[in-house]
Amino acid sequence: MNKYEILNKYFGYSSFRQGQEDLIDGILVGKDVMGIMPTGAGKSICFQVPALMLSGITIVISPLISLMKDQVNSLIQCGVPCAYINGSLSETQITRVMAEMLRGKYKIIYVAPERLETQSFLEVCGQVDISMLCVDEAHCVSQWGHDFRPSYLRIKDFVATLKKRPILCAFTATATQKVREDIISLIGLNNPVTAVTGFDRENLYFEVVRPKDKLVALRRYLDLFSGRSGIVYCSSRKNVDALFEILTKEKYSVTKYHAGLPRQMRKENQDLFINDEKEIIVATNAFGMGIDKSNVGFVIHYNMPGDIESYYQEAGRAGRDGSDADCILLYNGADVRVQRFFIDNPEENDSLSDKEKEEIRRLRLKKLELMVEYCTGNMCLRHYMLRYFGEKAQGRCQNCSVCNGNETSVDVTTQGQKIFSCIKRAGEKENRHTVMCLLKGKENEYIKGKELQKIKTFGAMEDVAESQIMMHLDYFISSGFINADSKGRLSLSEKCRAVLFEGKRIRKLLPKAEKNESEKQSNLDVKLFLKLKLLRKEIAQKSGVPDFIVLTDAVLKNLAVMKPKSEIELSRIQGIAENKVKKYGAVFLNLINKHCS
Repeated sequence: MNKYEILNKYFGYSSFRQGQEDLIDGILVGKDVMGIMPTGAGKSICFQVPALMLSGITIVISPLISLMKDQVNSLIQCGVPCAYINGSLSETQITRVMAEMLRGKYKIIYVAPERLETQSFLEVCGQVDISMLCVDEAHCVSQWGHDFRPSYLRIKDFVATLKKRPILCAFTATATQKVREDIISLIGLNNPVTAVTGFDRENLYFEVVRPKDKLVALRRYLDLFSGRSGIVYCSSRKNVDALFEILTKEKYSVTKYHAGLPRQMRKENQDLFINDEKEIIVATNAFGMGIDKSNVGFVIHYNMPGDIESYYQEAGRAGRDGSDADCILLYNGADVRVQRFFIDNPEENDSLSDKEKEEIRRLRLKKLELMVEYCTGNMCLRHYMLRYFGEKAQGRCQNCSVCNGNETSVDVTTQGQKIFSCIKRAGEKENRHTVMCLLKGKENEYIKGKELQKIKTFGAMEDVAESQIMMHLDYFISSGFINADSKGRLSLSEKCRAVLFEGKRIRKLLPKAEKNESEKQSNLDVKLFLKLKLLRKEIAQKSGVPDFIVLTDAVLKNLAVMKPKSEIELSRIQGIAENKVKKYGAVFLNLINKHCS
């Protein structure tokens, strides 16, 4: 079979997406390839199609057990002979899989990077024909990326142990130019065919909100998105636990995930979410990389991540099936202080020199500054991210809170001048609370002891609420006008000079209105769609796989719009492979015909 026949037979598509064919063609003529493609763009097709055409086995290196399990289950459903080897299997099961490898049963084997060091696996690899080695989530190889994993550095050594060098492939959704260079050198790609298909996800709506009360705002969005599957990201395990308890008491369909939970509980909670038994999962960034759940309808960041790469990847877990989805970030100045704490207190890494550690710290601070700029600026949110990744973007996207007029800006120059002047006159060594008291005109023993009530700006904002002054302080700190040291003492940055002495104005974005929830599927038969979901759940439970592996929500919506009457018409629906038409076609057609009659 040629590549088009394989694409249709095993994956149910009639044509390739942008970038896929170039990479597949490169592999088929024996070249290394590198694909930088956004989540949902179909990276896996780029190596799965040629894997079925090459003579030997394809080994896929993947960082997460859950990703392997989902992708292997999905491939088996499509009729592809494959398996995975990781720590979730017993030694007996691993031995059995490797024996089947030797017998040539599989075309694709998924493994964790740590497996490359085990002697038994190395011995098997020395006896089989490995046509291709694919590295998924390849950005993990770079210490300059947002998710560095030292185990990825062993890949190059593993390749050197093989009798014959296989074709090497690397794929990721997020990679700056520096990370791309690291991927090529550290994995050992040889002049790879490269496809960067663009980072734009047109189906995703982006919004930044700066609420007075994050919990109130979160409830509002969860109610707005009721019935959808969604992720709520928090910056710490403590926040995850607290938020989970609150939402559970309020009867939301919710579970949680973070690295501090026992492994079995993490697995069970993840399965509850993936199998649609719980609508919402509250999690740290330990959850999600490689999660192959196609019907996530929203991602809410309860806390701001530390960099654009992390935010783009986490938010990008919404709308993998191409359906419209919402990415909401709830921001306040406290998020910046938390991220600065993480930067100043990194995990120990003995492989780095002190100079490298300081260089990474400076880089992370710069990335944090850009993340804050995303949250507080007035540029189109989508275009801000695209420019960050090196893409040209002009005009406005009309699918973010800035473009849709969900934000309005106010001039805060006068407030800034009063605050900056107060900090300066107080000697640039007082904390937020003391500066607020000075501006409010409040005397206490500390202020009287240092005679700070005598400064010219004492009481300069006596008619402003304390909470408002604190919000202004948080904004100016997060925007880089004010510096806060490890003890919380405030000082002025160079950015203040233009405001104090050169007449520069400061405009701050504020929420204007909530985004209106609207369904764009006017032809969707909602009752049929719900019936199809129930039937899919029954099939999935009998098969022991997540619902979306049987058929995705996007496919079910197409069925509820097009209402096919025969297997021929059913096979024309994008995303239904030949194997699935044979397995499930009759039962789905029977339901559709009954509904229509």
